[in-house]
Amino acid sequence: MTDLKLTKNQQQIAELPVQSRVFLHGPAGSGKTTAAVQRMQTLIEAGVPSETILILVPQRSLAEPYKNVIRTPQFTSGGEPAILTIGGLAQRMLALFWPLVAKEAGFAASQTPPRFLTLETAQYYLANLVEPLLQLGYFESVTIDPNRLYSQILDNLNKSAVVGFSPEEISTRLIQAWAGKPSQAIIYDQAQECALRFRRLCLQQNLLDFSLQLAVFANYLWPSLLCRQYLTSTYRHLIYDNAEEDYPVAHDIIESWLPDFESALIIKDEQGGFRSFMGADPVSASRFAMSCENFMEFTESMVKSPQLEHLETALTTSLTYHKIEGDVPTDIHNAFSIHPFRFYPQGLDWITAQVKDLIENQSVPPEEIVVLTPFLSDSLRYSINTRFADAGLNLSTFRPSRGLRDEPAIKAVLTLVKLAFPTWNLKPVKDEVRNAMLLLIEGCDYIRADLITQVLFAASTGSLRTFDPIKKEMQQRITYLVGERFERLRLWLEENSKDDALELDIFISRLFGELLSQPGYKFHQNFDSAAAVSRLVESARKFRQVMTVEDSAKTHDLNKEYIRLVETGILSAQYLTDWATKTRSGAVLVSPAFSYLMNNRPVRFQFWLDIGSQGWWTRLDQPLTHPYVLNRNWQNEKLWTDMHENAANQQSIIRIINGLIRRCNEHIYMCTLGVNEQGNEERGALIKAVQTILRKLQGTTGAKHV
Repeated sequence: MTDLKLTKNQQQIAELPVQSRVFLHGPAGSGKTTAAVQRMQTLIEAGVPSETILILVPQRSLAEPYKNVIRTPQFTSGGEPAILTIGGLAQRMLALFWPLVAKEAGFAASQTPPRFLTLETAQYYLANLVEPLLQLGYFESVTIDPNRLYSQILDNLNKSAVVGFSPEEISTRLIQAWAGKPSQAIIYDQAQECALRFRRLCLQQNLLDFSLQLAVFANYLWPSLLCRQYLTSTYRHLIYDNAEEDYPVAHDIIESWLPDFESALIIKDEQGGFRSFMGADPVSASRFAMSCENFMEFTESMVKSPQLEHLETALTTSLTYHKIEGDVPTDIHNAFSIHPFRFYPQGLDWITAQVKDLIENQSVPPEEIVVLTPFLSDSLRYSINTRFADAGLNLSTFRPSRGLRDEPAIKAVLTLVKLAFPTWNLKPVKDEVRNAMLLLIEGCDYIRADLITQVLFAASTGSLRTFDPIKKEMQQRITYLVGERFERLRLWLEENSKDDALELDIFISRLFGELLSQPGYKFHQNFDSAAAVSRLVESARKFRQVMTVEDSAKTHDLNKEYIRLVETGILSAQYLTDWATKTRSGAVLVSPAFSYLMNNRPVRFQFWLDIGSQGWWTRLDQPLTHPYVLNRNWQNEKLWTDMHENAANQQSIIRIINGLIRRCNEHIYMCTLGVNEQGNEERGALIKAVQTILRKLQGTTGAKHV
């Protein structure tokens, strides 16, 4: 077994009697998950079969601490605990007991197997339904990207499933809470109509998106005697981590299942609920305190310093009451520092230099540094990426909502696919070919990439010409080394494109493995590009698996349709490899604050970029849905007013700031910007709270926001 150094409280959790149910509560960084990992090992040491242990987490990335221990050579050989989300458990049970519930749940083809949809494939089917309606004038008053529109319609369906109400109630709930212009009611009705049309399509074609998977499992499969007996006999011990980040229907299922477990450890973070926009409900999770016989609380942080503890208290007080009456400990200066800049480029230059100093002069591992921002735009991502590259620093960026088409590596790979199969009539334009050559071939700069495009790309046929016959002067300008690499690329595409029926995911996987990841090409040691291509391969494979039914679709048609899907900007699903790649050793992470918090990773140093931004305070505009109204804690027929919006924003920023501080070990660098990315001056709630602390430290009694 692994040799974990445990505190007294952690040891107490690990050594509890086998047959005990415990509710463990405490702040992030207090060692709750470490205690749960040791509890898992203690159960196995006591003779509990590994396969009877169920470890539930709200999202798969939160299970990494358990998986890391299971992967170690010291872990007891034999079976492994089941590590699942409620959604994953629902999908497994639906695949196993499909004939039992298909007809009762209303599926038209109950004798054929179900087809499980990812976020991407669900958007594809929904888009085919909604696009004709857009032509008829639906959502004409809404200014929003079509793919965001699709995702919000799906989000409404997901909310109905995770909260536990009928999809027919979506518009009613939203309209009853709306306090603005009456015309918005039409938008809500249209959103519900699209959602119900999609649900009918799913029932007709045995398609199960996340909402339908959960609804069928919760309403039909879980109450069935056969499924319940199977689950209760298979899993005898439960570890439920980060319960506050899960949704009410998941809590309902676990609450009714709890008496059947021989032992249970349910863990809840204090001030959690970062996934509230996805249905997370900390209030609902609190019920387990009464359901378990034992209640334990961890209070001391094993991550943040006492100075950071003082900073957390001061910021929470300032954000809540807009003033600080008591004294602020003077050692709070060691916890954070303020660095003002007029423009964004100045702030990014300073962050790059400071990160370089921490790594090279203070021997801080790059993975112990994170740069956080309320939103990570493409321009900001590019700006900081180029600065870090020039400074010789490795950087990883993580933005789950980033579409596949926004990744340069994916664009370049799809351009090669088009060049390989000109008969598909998806001819790339010159800009695409130029950017692909620039991004893929080692030693190829913009000028050489442009020369290759002008001379070696036949725009009329959408194919590449050979390097050898061109004039010697042009060969010398391109250089023979770049030309040789180009020719290897061209020949590979020519030799491997003879089979028009080759599955796209297999073709891309071979292209990357046999060529692009080899020396002479820029993906050879580019982990971010490798992760992007891996995501593309997995996405294409899942699309093919869903769409290929009884050989009714030709492979090349599916390949063309998938490329069209990516290029229209469909939102990407989050794959487990995303976070694992972004948290690799040797790279500084740049991430939106929300995304960072949801993956529960402590670091030594944090950089908060543009603390004056309103993005730390306000939520994203979602004209077709509402995360607080479509919630069990919201009273039906009650209006959502500016007062409620302000209170929700205040609660959200306090939760975010506390979560960030609790995941920092040494120091937080806060950067203020006079002018934001759009050229505007902002003075958000966070910078006002920080200014209050600074004024208090200067001796101003009862300082208020300035």
